Amino acid sequence: MIITIGYIIISIGLVFMLIGFIGLFKFKNFYSRVLVSSVIDTASFITITIGIIFIKGFSFFSLKIVLILLLMLFLNPLATHTIARGAYTSGLRIGDDD
Repeated sequence: MIITIGYIIISIGLVFMLIGFIGLFKFKNFYSRVLVSSVIDTASFITITIGIIFIKGFSFFSLKIVLILLLMLFLNPLATHTIARGAYTSGLRIGDDD
């Protein structure tokens, strides 16, 4: 039963990823694309890793996965901010890439 729940959670993460990919092609602005890619990374990564924890059970392996999840939750916004700030400081303004 727990394994089935894990696969369902992983499937939800894959759906998040698919919706995000559609959003990447829908938005034309660079900053909107950066935001969507950040949401894809965060939402899908969280759900997929929680699904993996459910499948593998609560063990030392799960602790490692939780540590990786926390690390990604800390680093993903920093990476997104760095990319957006780099684009802004290089002169890309909202509406320039339309």
